[in-house]
Amino acid sequence: MGLDNYIQTAIRNILKNPILEVLSEIKITKILKQSNFVKREVGYPPFQIILHFVYMLVMNKRQSTFIKNSENAFGKDAYYRFIKESRYNWRKFLILSAAALLQRIKPLHKNGEHRLLIIDDTVEPKRGKFIEGSCKYVWSNKEHKSINALNIVSLNYADSHSTFQVDFSIKMNDSKRKEISEFTSKLHHRSNSYQRKSEIIKSKNTLAIEMLERALNNGVEADYLLVDSWYAKPNFIEKANELGMPVIARLPNNKLIWNFKGKHKTMNGIYESLKNSRHKSGGQHGKISYKYFDAIIEHAVLGKIKLVFLHTGKDLLVFISTDITITGKEIIATYKKRWNIEQGYKDLRNLFGLGKEENRIYEALIAKITLSMFTYNIVSYINRIKHEPQTLGELFRDLECELETLAISMQLFIQILTKISEIQNVVKDNKDLLNIIAVLSAYTKKQLGFMCES
Repeated sequence: MGLDNYIQTAIRNILKNPILEVLSEIKITKILKQSNFVKREVGYPPFQIILHFVYMLVMNKRQSTFIKNSENAFGKDAYYRFIKESRYNWRKFLILSAAALLQRIKPLHKNGEHRLLIIDDTVEPKRGKFIEGSCKYVWSNKEHKSINALNIVSLNYADSHSTFQVDFSIKMNDSKRKEISEFTSKLHHRSNSYQRKSEIIKSKNTLAIEMLERALNNGVEADYLLVDSWYAKPNFIEKANELGMPVIARLPNNKLIWNFKGKHKTMNGIYESLKNSRHKSGGQHGKISYKYFDAIIEHAVLGKIKLVFLHTGKDLLVFISTDITITGKEIIATYKKRWNIEQGYKDLRNLFGLGKEENRIYEALIAKITLSMFTYNIVSYINRIKHEPQTLGELFRDLECELETLAISMQLFIQILTKISEIQNVVKDNKDLLNIIAVLSAYTKKQLGFMCES
């Protein structure tokens, strides 16, 4: 074994980069090629630039700060050009990487644990008047009013321990700040960016079904699809069933949408007819106590379904399951996990830069949101494979400290060796020292992807 190999083996056993290890496990280079991230004759490798963006997010550094503090950072224009490139298929990159991570945690699932796909949407405030895809009036449940914002519809994976971001789309309404024609006219109609922009006027339900179909076609596996009352319409549920995905949802109490077969055609009618003849079970959610019962009902479009009527003493909530074999208790317990995505959105905003994109161009917004979700998935995976999972916030801070400490320590170590090499007698007595320094420097950069100034 040559000197280079000895040094590389020693560093590999001691200098462990958790981010790079995960990317290697999921064969990220292959995923990048499948997603059309191909290096041109000039410029930098896409993998290296994506790795730098991941470091910026994990180490909580702005792009300008990272460029200033890292010896191996590229010029700011290299990063800007990268996220504006219309050829890259960011959606495929996110789906394939998420599917690869989910395959690796598959052996960790225990019998009886449900794997869930969750469709939801979130609103990210955007004040700029020229941000492509933003709207003047988007209803915010958080602020209880309409605000200037991006409306992001997302598909998420959740189980008893982890949450992963699988896909997302931006939905634009009639209050759009810029017409679509204003930011698609210069794009080739076959480019990935053009295809991504063309979907922006579709309905949320259409976007959700398309995301579900893409995820299933790319190997994402789940037991149930969870949606809230916005998406819980007969046609949507029927399409999900056709894709082989059972649905659990909360139903809107809409007489025009939900017409059941039989004497009682509305949910209120069914509830009143059954509440005295069915045994009621009790439960507790936080400080709220409730009673519930379930019944198998026939629907004109969906056939036999199971409804769960839950009463808090104040409100009546109705849940549907197209799988009639599970109990009402399981339906309620499963639907509660839909709130996992709310914590996911919170972590994305607080830790991974979602909503802080400083870009007006649609392609750049898509790229930065994807990078936030991709980094979230990596950290979520690292947390999952540990024997004692932490909150993502705790792990995020640990990784931030670990990466920066490694980079600074190795840089200082190489500087010390370099100073030693300048002592004439030492270099004369040990001809391999300069070679050792060169190999250490090159392999450290390879393992970390960057070097920090102390």
